Amino acid sequence: MSNDDAAGRAKQKRGSRNRTGGGSAKARRKAARLAAVQALYQIDLNQIEPTGIAVESVIGEFVNHRLGEEIDGAKFVTADPQLFADIVRGAAHRRTEVDGMLASALEPRYALDRLELLMRAILRAGAYELFVHNDTHPRILISEYVDVAHAFFAAREPGMVNGVLDHVARALRPDELAQPDPSRDQSKDR
Repeated sequence: MSNDDAAGRAKQKRGSRNRTGGGSAKARRKAARLAAVQALYQIDLNQIEPTGIAVESVIGEFVNHRLGEEIDGAKFVTADPQLFADIVRGAAHRRTEVDGMLASALEPRYALDRLELLMRAILRAGAYELFVHNDTHPRILISEYVDVAHAFFAAREPGMVNGVLDHVARALRPDELAQPDPSRDQSKDR
């Protein structure tokens, strides 16, 4: 099932309802990253094989029932369904490559298979995006996943996410890291 199929099914099921949740494109991307981490966590928690129909089933469940829904009276911004599906599908299907990148970035005392499932999901999603989404500056991606870590953790975990993803980015995209972060355009401060 393609991203368009999943998004199309969700739209048909909900009729003509506006699925943007009122958020900006940036907010929908942030929501997609958060939801992708939750989906990857669900895949890992349920020990779903990272290939085939099971991953597509999790993607479909999120697109049809969770993205942008009202939970406990709060209306959430609808995640960008294409970005969400790409991250989940890519991180799941390329798990071996992603895990290899993460293993080389982790200190020996923090083996990937010994990390908390949620931490693994955050790192996998972030490393996958650093690996394939060359259209987004690595500092932006690192910051996004540090924010995701802050949504779940209050202690040292966000710092660990920052350090590990920075290591991965330096290995994959060193030239871009040498460039200024485009989100911190100095001309805006004047």
